[in-house]
Amino acid sequence: MELNWMAWTWQTALFFSLIGLALVSMGVWSIRAPQAPRRGLLRIETTPGDRLFISLLGSAWICLLWLATFGSPLWWALLVCVVFALAVFRWV
Repeated sequence: MELNWMAWTWQTALFFSLIGLALVSMGVWSIRAPQAPRRGLLRIETTPGDRLFISLLGSAWICLLWLATFGSPLWWALLVCVVFALAVFRWV
């Protein structure tokens, strides 16, 4: 299979591998220890999978806004994304 249509670098492969690992980990976690939905600051019921989705979607927007505002590199944006994800899992 030829994959030369996309710039597959080790960073790209690592990114998609980590997202896949997060999804598999959340699936295993929800099977081993089912959790009831809870209400947070948004006043909607969310499960850990919902919070993972919110944090991934928000992180994508943070990175896009960072690129539009400051350009690259994205190391500081990554730090903002980690803080955002921790806040989502704690309070949303």
